[in-house]
Amino acid sequence: MLQLPLPGLDDPEGHTVPDPSLSVCDAHVHLFPDAVFQAMWNWFDNYAWPVRYRLTSPEIVKFLHSKGVRHVVGLHYAHKPGIAGALNRYMAGLCAEYPSLTGTATVFPGEKGTREILEEGFELGLSGVKLHAHVQCFHLDGPGMNEIYEACVAHDKPLVMHVGREPRNPDYPYPVDPYVTCDSGKLERVLSEYPSLRICVPHMGADEFAEYRRMSERYDNLWLDIAMVAADYLPNTEPPRLAEMRTDRIMYGSDFPNIPYAWDRELKKVHAQGLPRDVMERILGLNCLEFFSISA
Repeated sequence: MLQLPLPGLDDPEGHTVPDPSLSVCDAHVHLFPDAVFQAMWNWFDNYAWPVRYRLTSPEIVKFLHSKGVRHVVGLHYAHKPGIAGALNRYMAGLCAEYPSLTGTATVFPGEKGTREILEEGFELGLSGVKLHAHVQCFHLDGPGMNEIYEACVAHDKPLVMHVGREPRNPDYPYPVDPYVTCDSGKLERVLSEYPSLRICVPHMGADEFAEYRRMSERYDNLWLDIAMVAADYLPNTEPPRLAEMRTDRIMYGSDFPNIPYAWDRELKKVHAQGLPRDVMERILGLNCLEFFSISA
């Protein structure tokens, strides 16, 4: 549940990344067509927080590059059947225009032609798959999920899935309860059954931090991104310090542009943790490049 007053709404933003000598790859940037973004921001206005950076997808990529972010991973998801193909083609078009952008594909779990939709996306050069359990209302063992896992394995593509329970707003009438569909135990079964499938769970698996920390130490195919968690923003959560985590499996991600605070709030807080330089290099860039097989 959101706590008022919301922190960081007017925090100052920097002109560049805190340490330009470190190569920063943002593993969690949302890119959508304008109409989809507008609908999304309307939802945020009603049920979440005010989105500070209401930019078009090209403006988002240019903005982050202008601040010193050297590579961007574009994520999106289909909120209903029948639109994933168009979204994937839109993402591929952006990637063709911006060489420092890596895009992912999406699909609506269980929709007809799932494998064909993903294979078309991969043929267009998209480098992974993004799903969001809160929006798409899927269970990890639900209809069509095995088809998605198997397609990713067959093409050696990673899978980014928001399957953590937070952030959840109890005032929003979700079709299903994220605390029912999302559970670390369900994700662990997928990790075990598909050991060659690289999976990233955003927001460090909020709010089941202890379980995701344990799983990241046990399973080599699990990564976590720090979006909004390292920024000290998600409510009712007490995330572990990054030094306590398996740092070769942690990726910097901003959740840009759908954030209410300064674009570099999270980067500043990561730098304030005083991590060794080699660990910072991994968290801010190398882990992302390896996860998505990016040559940069």
